[in-house]
Amino acid sequence: MKTKQVILIPIRGIPFIQPGDDLVKIILGRLKVPGNRLKRGDILILTQKIVSKAEGTMMDLRSCHPSPKAIQLAQSCGKDARLLELILQESKKILRQSPHLIITEHKTGWVCANAGIDYSNVPGEYVTLLPKDPDQTAKKIRQRVKELSGVEIAVIIADSHGRPFRKGAIGVALGSSGIRALVDKRGEKDLFHYRLKSTEIALGDELASAASLLMGETNEGIPAVIIRGLKYPKGRSKARDLIRPEEMDLFR
Repeated sequence: MKTKQVILIPIRGIPFIQPGDDLVKIILGRLKVPGNRLKRGDILILTQKIVSKAEGTMMDLRSCHPSPKAIQLAQSCGKDARLLELILQESKKILRQSPHLIITEHKTGWVCANAGIDYSNVPGEYVTLLPKDPDQTAKKIRQRVKELSGVEIAVIIADSHGRPFRKGAIGVALGSSGIRALVDKRGEKDLFHYRLKSTEIALGDELASAASLLMGETNEGIPAVIIRGLKYPKGRSKARDLIRPEEMDLFR
């Protein structure tokens, strides 16, 4: 059955999340209007920021003590040495650096700026870190939704990433559960019966990017979006499947 119409529903009124909050319970509490209540097959998109806050993966820069390596990197990059210390702790390795920019491979395998550490929408000198296992976190959130509401949905944890070949940040799937984040179309035929040889669809990223149209990047205050009506492939694949292996990455 083909998708006829896809609807994006912003979940408004979510308060500032604190470490230890029951994120799912809070979100379900905002879905009291009948048209907004979760339905079977919905996709719940959550920003990495509120997930990290609820998990407590936050750090106060005032508690960070930079190492000599962090201080040296800070001088060459023009960044806070305390931030550089966190970046080093969160990364497997540094891939690129230039004034005001540092690209690393995060411990989870993601290649991103500043190891995904973010100042935005966090009070004081706190920063948020990426979830320790985004796919597992998405699975737990999905299970919690089923526990509290009885509804089977898919979950995507979204973040904003830049790209090496284009300007501007877009939404990407950092974690997922209940949906194939990467859809392999190889072997299928197109409209002219040409057999596809290399087509893989980053469905998780497409959905995260669609949700980011409502979530925004600054003061919109919409950290959760429901995507409804999409007929999507289900399965146990993870957002981690979207990471290009190093031997296939021409930009490393």
